[in-house]
Amino acid sequence: METLSEYLKIGFLPFIISLVAVWILHPQIIKVALLKEIVDTPNARKLQKEPVPILGGVAVFFGIFMSLMFSNIVIECSELFILLTAMLLMLYIGAIDDVLDISPQARLAAQIGAALVLVYLGNGYVVADLMGLFGIGALPEWAAVPLSVFAIVGIINATNLIDGVDGLSSGFGMMACLIFSVVFFNLDDVPMVVLSAATLGALLLFFLHNVFGKSSKMFIGDSGTLTLGIIMAAGVTRIISQVQTPGAALFEREWASVIPFTLAVLAIPVFDTVRVMLTRMLHHKSPFHPDKTHLHHMFIDLGFSHVITTVCVLTLNTLVIGIWTLSYYAGLTPDAQTIVVVATATLVTAGLYQGVELFKRRYPERYARTAERIRRSQPKRDGWMLVAQRIIDRI
Repeated sequence: METLSEYLKIGFLPFIISLVAVWILHPQIIKVALLKEIVDTPNARKLQKEPVPILGGVAVFFGIFMSLMFSNIVIECSELFILLTAMLLMLYIGAIDDVLDISPQARLAAQIGAALVLVYLGNGYVVADLMGLFGIGALPEWAAVPLSVFAIVGIINATNLIDGVDGLSSGFGMMACLIFSVVFFNLDDVPMVVLSAATLGALLLFFLHNVFGKSSKMFIGDSGTLTLGIIMAAGVTRIISQVQTPGAALFEREWASVIPFTLAVLAIPVFDTVRVMLTRMLHHKSPFHPDKTHLHHMFIDLGFSHVITTVCVLTLNTLVIGIWTLSYYAGLTPDAQTIVVVATATLVTAGLYQGVELFKRRYPERYARTAERIRRSQPKRDGWMLVAQRIIDRI
């Protein structure tokens, strides 16, 4: 109970500050976005039917920034300045992309730049030791730096590409930040607990507007997903680099278990992105070529609503985390845990997607009937959903 009290003491203030900051700024950003026509316009690839403001990432970043600034008065977290700088770079590039559509090459260059900022100027964002996983221990700098940059850029892109239906990227971010906050608390990494709590608070109010709002609805945009991606990447690399800290209670039995753990937390974004990019390259297309082949598109095509699609995807990710947890407490080696996580994540992404596609090709009429039944069973925006919409639109 004392541990829970300490955890809440650290996390409650940054959570509340970011929540209130987003509550204040959100309606103002919607007005600006509509006035300047900074909206996501429907097209053949988009899932919405009307233009929607696309500056939600600015509100989320503002909430996190204000939370860190005021929380630093009572909780020392000034070392997050470097990470905040990398976040600002991602926010800037993402906002430009939302408004002007910059090239994938320019986005990638900015992501590599942000990764290098963390690796060379930050504290604890380098994967320098795999702790014996598959026989690999400490890494020389020439290997650790490229591996860390590759991991950070990969996680940023995976987080960015999962954004396709209402609530998915923000819901995933909230789930990951809640888990990371507990892990960082156990590692006695107070600044990262503060960041996780601040991000959770900023995303929560945005999530409610994004999922339930109508006049207050706003997309998080590339500015938000790229910012969220650098936070996820920083969390993963920081956990891996700090888990061997003397006295750390988490993963004490098998330190290398932290690697399959972080892989499980990011399972759906990472493995679905890998599947989509490999498929595009096999069809002689750019891995960044936009299409509608992500896992969330499959659920939408099956007739699921945005909300239920988000629930389904997050449930699948939670399933992977649960199976990793069972493998850890069953005493499996870190190597075996990694294999279990990779196999499970591949099954619930590539396996599920290809299975549904095979069903669609072989039995098109049955697929159509199934999709129609699912579509009719989805919750309508009436009753409690309409009440929730009216409340969210007013706050």
